[in-house]
Parts: sequence; structure tokens; C-alpha cells
Amino acid sequence: MNTGGRYEMTGKNRENYNKNYIAYVNSFDPPTQHFKNCFRAFLVGGLICCIGQALREVFEKVLYLNGDELAAAVSIVLIFLGTLLTGFGVYDRIGRYAGAGSIVPITGFANSVASPAMEFKTEGLVYGLAAKMFIVAGPIIVYGVLAGTLVGLIYLFL
Repeated sequence: MNTGGRYEMTGKNRENYNKNYIAYVNSFDPPTQHFKNCFRAFLVGGLICCIGQALREVFEKVLYLNGDELAAAVSIVLIFLGTLLTGFGVYDRIGRYAGAGSIVPITGFANSVASPAMEFKTEGLVYGLAAKMFIVAGPIIVYGVLAGTLVGLIYLFL
């Protein structure tokens, strides 16, 4: 049907066009290798956690830390390593290889803060670095705090 110089598809034509378009787009998209991706994520995420556990053992046995001090020291070192690797561009390569395996641990959080800070540093300290630093991690922090508060209140009243 022609209405004002514009062609409108109706019914069967639209369905065929949608199917053909999806088939065309899928022809350019490589098939997803779910098992390989999950294995890589598991491997790298597990390796990061093993590094954290090794740090914990060293801090406990060599520096005689325990409790909150031990947990804080391990977290600080992992955050530092995640930020340092982001600064050198290594964490991006790890992320491309491992996917979610590099995002889930605490090093992924450090990466999500450091990456935007590095990207927008040319815009200045305030409008670039400070304003954009929490563009990814900000919502995570806000909703994490809200969820923690909500769970704490539910625990308090139950």
C-alpha cells in the first residue's frame, strides 16, 4: 500500500521482513561459545580469589594480622592491584578474556572506578576525573548501601 510516497508493510510482509532481517544480522554475529566463556570466567575469577586467599595467608602468618585488619589489608592490596593493572591496560585484556570472571571480584570494582577516571582525566580534575570516576560504580554503591540498609532493617524488626 502506498500512502503519500511512503511504503507501509502490513501483516505477512512485516513478519517476513523481520525474519529476514534477523537472519541477516545473525549471519554476521559469531555463535556464542557459552561453555568456553563460563570456563574462562570461572578460571580467572577463581585465580583472583586464590590470589586474595594467598595474600590472606601471608598477612596472617608473616604480619600476624587477624580479624578486621586482615580483611582490610587483603582488600586494600586487591584494590590497589586492580587499579594498577587498569592503569597499565592489563585489566582490560583480562576482562576481554575472562568476561564476568574479572568483573565480580573486588578487583573489578577497582577497575570500574579507575577506568572512567583515566578516560575523562583530560576534562580536568573536577569535571573530568572527580565527576566521572563513579559513573559506573556510583549506582552500585548507592543500591548496595540501600539494599544493605533494607536487609539490616528487616533483620532488626524480625
